[in-house]
Amino acid sequence: MAPIPGSGLAKGLAVTLRTMTKKTVTEQYPDTQPDLPPRTRGVIGLFEENCTVCMLCARECPDWCIYIDSHKETVPAATPGGRERSRNVLDRFAIDFSLCMYCGICIEVCPFDALFWSPEFEYAETDIRDLTHERDKLREWMWTVPAPPALDPGAEESKEIAAARKTAEKLATTQPEPADPTGSDKTNTQPTDPAGPEPGPTDQAGPKTGPTAPAGTKPEPTERRPRPTQPPTEPPAGPTASEGDAP
Repeated sequence: MAPIPGSGLAKGLAVTLRTMTKKTVTEQYPDTQPDLPPRTRGVIGLFEENCTVCMLCARECPDWCIYIDSHKETVPAATPGGRERSRNVLDRFAIDFSLCMYCGICIEVCPFDALFWSPEFEYAETDIRDLTHERDKLREWMWTVPAPPALDPGAEESKEIAAARKTAEKLATTQPEPADPTGSDKTNTQPTDPAGPEPGPTDQAGPKTGPTAPAGTKPEPTERRPRPTQPPTEPPAGPTASEGDAP
């Protein structure tokens, strides 16, 4: 069937009429900042404290736009008799955003969570050489990184959080209870008799210290160990008389 002449024009006019009746959606930038999604790939922020200069981000970057310089320092031994260790200290961390293709590979391969996506996008420059941002600028963008989304309420708790929670509960149970400022003992719940407990058959004769001897007998002395005697330092002056020679 042949198309009706002028049908295409009528459809176009119908779309125009429908659009004219709708409210405009144009955002008045820069007076009104756009509401960007949290996963917007604007720039890359650097959390310098987590960087160990492992060079994985620079090696995996397909554009070779990450520049890292570092030096080694000697760390003294933590314990007496231990050996010294060396660590890498970050000197320079720069990203050339004129070459960056915003693939996010550097963020994915970072094993210590030192790189994050920031939704900031207002960093245009008149000179292309100014698009190479050093670590000071990357650190400023780190504070604009949005917080991670909340976990699923039905998701399993992470092992790190579970271990930390169990340790905290164990420490809370092992800590002693604070003392009562009034000085009263809360554990003693039984009422006490002001006259004291009634003496038993053994309490009337005094404390029992051992078997008692009958009256009128002298108690035997307790056995004592003889003290070690030292040998005489000088020989005797002459022969001593024996028991048989005595007059």
